[in-house]
Amino acid sequence: MGKTIIQKIFETHSKTAATVNDIIDITIDVRVARDFGGANVVKHLEEHHLPIHDPKHTFFTFDCNPGGCDQKYAENQQICRVFARKHGIKIYDINSGIGTHLAFDEGLVFPGDTFVSTDSHANILGALGAFGQGMGDIDIAYAFAHGKIWFKVPPTIKIILKGTPPKSTSPKDVVLKMNKELGANGLLGYAAELYGSYIDTLSLDGRITIASMATEMGGIIILFPTNEKIMEYYRNTFGITIQPIHADSDAHYERIIEIDIAGLPPQIARPGHPEDVVAVSEVIGVPVDSGFIGSCTNGRMEDLRAAAAILRDKTIAPGRVLKIVPATDMIWNMCLKEGLLKIFKEAGALVGSAGCAGCAAGQIGQTGKGEITISTGNRNFTGKQGKGDIYLASPQTVAASMLAGYITTSEAIPKKPIPVKVEASPSKIPPIQGKEQKTAPLVIEGKAWVIQKDNIDTDMIYHNRHLAVTNPAEMGPFTFGNLKGYEQFAKQAQKGDIIVVGKNFGCGSSRQQAVDCFKALGIGVIIAESFGAIYERNAINSGMPILVSEGITKKIQNQDTIVVDFSTGLITDKTQKKNYNAKPFFASQKDIYLRGGLLGG
Repeated sequence: MGKTIIQKIFETHSKTAATVNDIIDITIDVRVARDFGGANVVKHLEEHHLPIHDPKHTFFTFDCNPGGCDQKYAENQQICRVFARKHGIKIYDINSGIGTHLAFDEGLVFPGDTFVSTDSHANILGALGAFGQGMGDIDIAYAFAHGKIWFKVPPTIKIILKGTPPKSTSPKDVVLKMNKELGANGLLGYAAELYGSYIDTLSLDGRITIASMATEMGGIIILFPTNEKIMEYYRNTFGITIQPIHADSDAHYERIIEIDIAGLPPQIARPGHPEDVVAVSEVIGVPVDSGFIGSCTNGRMEDLRAAAAILRDKTIAPGRVLKIVPATDMIWNMCLKEGLLKIFKEAGALVGSAGCAGCAAGQIGQTGKGEITISTGNRNFTGKQGKGDIYLASPQTVAASMLAGYITTSEAIPKKPIPVKVEASPSKIPPIQGKEQKTAPLVIEGKAWVIQKDNIDTDMIYHNRHLAVTNPAEMGPFTFGNLKGYEQFAKQAQKGDIIVVGKNFGCGSSRQQAVDCFKALGIGVIIAESFGAIYERNAINSGMPILVSEGITKKIQNQDTIVVDFSTGLITDKTQKKNYNAKPFFASQKDIYLRGGLLGG
């Protein structure tokens, strides 16, 4: 039987067969730590006296707070700088841009390569047919030290985009349509390969836009086979001929999904959920206070040219703020050379230094209570960029809406914008008292917190406004602080309590804090119907017990006393006198757990 693209990459980098669901060690070609996670990576390396496996293929990227304008970010960046100088590691400092995009622009990664970063959108490298994965700081520290890390070989789904959309429809509209069809967990645990006549027309920038939202569908990665346009990109940019990568003609796919994009109109995701997608025409007229063009999804040159074509010789609606952030410094300078920055400034936009912008809460792009933003980002989770409501759309739709003062398309910009409405700013949330951390035996008993919710993202678990906290013991009070109905959880939870929750728990970012906060509270185990891919790794690697049990939220009642055996997966509900089953710890998980985490023992 033939191999899928991810199987070929894994086999090349492991020297062993990549059988689906096997756990194998993979050699990592490029490993990266960002500024918010980099200081913790350094901490792990120094505390465990670990070496750097290959400094020439190890990097720091300061893209979350490129201004270094937050004291804690500045401190963390300096910790990384000092460590990098000692070990001969290259830093892409605050003037460089988004780390994953530097991998494209600097030629760090080629089709078939492997790349890991403390960035949940590292799978954007699938645009090249390379394997990228976002990871927590424990994983990255291990990769820095050993040059390899374990992976479970995922099954692959083949996605075929049928038909051709109108010229006014952008790659962002297409990926929003995919998100609508597949949902927040439609690719959970899967790699995907993307095919169709439309895909063959895309430039690298268009591929990047689509690849960047694999995480929002729960996917490990969306991989594009190498085509002539990618070959040409490497020839023209770096003067080299690359080896293409494709799946075998008889490769096995878990399933094949067809998505019709013929005649697709501009799309938009409504606030709170990237998968809650409708045609822009369904929400046309909704007033907006601000707009954002940038992020790893739409900060490329094609995106900014498209926005400039709409904004040229026009002015954004009075009282609104349009924020534009190129993905890399190279793109920023191209905008300068082509006159795009002049167009943006004359239109009234704020142009920021290259970087992640509002996605990381370390740059422009935050929202106040009641603020409505239309953004080209990949996420609009509640609280992700402040207290405002965020719509996701293409650069063309954002630019048009900012001229109108309300959501509209580039083909329906009015001659006169609507007046602005101003809302109040949010108030501060008082701190919550901390809890003592708990040790973890193989059999535990505790009170169940049954949370009947799917797709609880990492911002709900541990909000990004607390990411500067580096001491895990201080993270407990912020647990579920952004999950509606559970804001008081950290005050009410007791050591040994057990969380029982629905599907795709921990989707979203790669933040380790969303695991460590539960450890700080002494939570005994998290039992979910499924976990976000990065979250699952972070929990296992940090020694936090997690188990998967299908339909468990419909069986156990809130406050039931339950006993859980990690080795067998047996769940005994002492209150109801019933037994249920979860998948027991796999051997590697048990080994990591017993030695106190991936870096322990």
